Amino acid sequence: MALSSGGAGVIHRTAKDEAGDTEQASKNYDDARWMSWPNEGAFDALEEQYDSVHLQTKGSIPSWAAGSLFRTGPGHSMVENTSRGTHHVSHWFDGFAVTHRFDIVPPDSPGQGCSVVYSSRGQSDRYIAKVKEHGWRTGISFGQKSDPCVGIFAKFMSLFLPQEINNNVVVIPNMPGLNTKPTQQTGHRAEVDNVYISTDNSRLQKIDPETLEPLGPASQQELHPALKGPLSCAHVQRDPVTGDLFNFNVTMGRYASYRIFRVNAKSGTTDILATISEQELPAAYIHSFFLTENYVVLCVPSTHLGWNGAKILWERNILDAIKPFDKTTLCKWLVVDRRHGRGVVARFSTPAAFFFHSVNAFEQKSKDEAGEEITDICLDHVEYLNSDVMHILYYDILMGKNEAAILDMQKTGKQKASQPKLVRYKFTLPAHSQTKKGDYSLTAEQAFAIPSPHAGELPTINPSRAGQRHKYVYSICNRGIGFWMDAIVKTDVETREALIWSGPVGHTPGEPIFVPRPGGTDEDDGVILTVVLDSSSRTSYFLCLDAKTLQELGRAEADFTIPLALHGAHVTLGQKPML
Repeated sequence: MALSSGGAGVIHRTAKDEAGDTEQASKNYDDARWMSWPNEGAFDALEEQYDSVHLQTKGSIPSWAAGSLFRTGPGHSMVENTSRGTHHVSHWFDGFAVTHRFDIVPPDSPGQGCSVVYSSRGQSDRYIAKVKEHGWRTGISFGQKSDPCVGIFAKFMSLFLPQEINNNVVVIPNMPGLNTKPTQQTGHRAEVDNVYISTDNSRLQKIDPETLEPLGPASQQELHPALKGPLSCAHVQRDPVTGDLFNFNVTMGRYASYRIFRVNAKSGTTDILATISEQELPAAYIHSFFLTENYVVLCVPSTHLGWNGAKILWERNILDAIKPFDKTTLCKWLVVDRRHGRGVVARFSTPAAFFFHSVNAFEQKSKDEAGEEITDICLDHVEYLNSDVMHILYYDILMGKNEAAILDMQKTGKQKASQPKLVRYKFTLPAHSQTKKGDYSLTAEQAFAIPSPHAGELPTINPSRAGQRHKYVYSICNRGIGFWMDAIVKTDVETREALIWSGPVGHTPGEPIFVPRPGGTDEDDGVILTVVLDSSSRTSYFLCLDAKTLQELGRAEADFTIPLALHGAHVTLGQKPML
């Protein structure tokens, strides 16, 4: 039953976008979004850490959604009382990591809804201590601006200081290979053997599933000695049947080497599925990749790193090490066999673009003109015209403090180039394996491109459809009434219709997480869980929506701010997750 209080959300049903025009935003999407900004509570943990806070529940969260929702993301954006005064974090992706846990507790009596218990923990205490000691960040960041008061010699010497990690992007519960010994848990909390936090490098942060306390770093090289490169992918992929985990590791040199690997969930052993090192495939910033029933598909987008990756050491951050965007630099794709040890079976290219997040990928069989069976690989992701979106995520812009930068974005059109599109490419596998190094002459067909706000960012689907054809994608979008994402959109990729939930002005939802109803047969039979920031009252609430209608079922309110996280994972009570 939907809530009827004044704080309940509003549902908007939109017609399909104008013929899927890939160059034009929807009619209700204009520059008005740049007139208002969320307050700093959206991006900074302004409150002290809380432990085991019982949130005030309204409505009814279904009992089958019981379990634990982990979320992680940037927290504090400044460090006070350092040896050089206050240290200000420049880029949102560099905010010091905080992990959140929402325990969804089943009711004592049938027919009642769940309650919600919240806890959180900072993950960068050691890093913050280093900043206080030295007065600046000594490690590699995503986009930290250089401190003009810090000399070249000091920056050079920081290369030799111990490098602390600030993993704040993805939560990986029950990761195989690094720790298979179960953690004892009791009471209402979901079963979790271990939890790791990742970002776009090969080092992981292990945390205690119960207390969220940081337990120290781990390295992909512990999985396999060949995985010694510094770069990797924040978003791992899992086989939805076996639980095997897939990722890639990048070493840098004259040519970059991409090693695509699998961690066996049952044995904990790691296999290298393919090693690709060729002049046409430089080191690049890559945030996610694709997994189908039989293949791992890696896209190297047009965000190449200078000096084949070595420029990161000079700039001390990834963003400044990325080459200026070049429209002639094609995206290059690799299709790797994950079943029969054949390595790379095909290469192809698509027009220059950038993307953070893959959505899903699947294979479909058909017949060619000669009646022979062919396999098409469909690859859904959230695409951008260029890499400008990474540059609008500086705190000064997010919080509306840098008027000059905001005016520059409006004048140069960067904000329009930073609007996402939900794009599907369809690639037909050649009849015989096409494995010639450096040959990316094959291309893929763009099946559709759905612009914002009919689709958005931080996408998710029903996890039971992973690797299979899907109909619905859930994401966060902007309807054009504020700077930041202000709504949750359910996109029908077959009809291109969209259903949008939005709260009152100033309510900012985070990534939607889909929890399927046990026994449900419809793809959208389940609930959407998210955390919403109310910037006017500086409070947050845990929100549960019906995944079919986006009507609100229940919420659990906090009387404090929970900063916007990046990604999360739901672990059902009594069941291990398949991400």
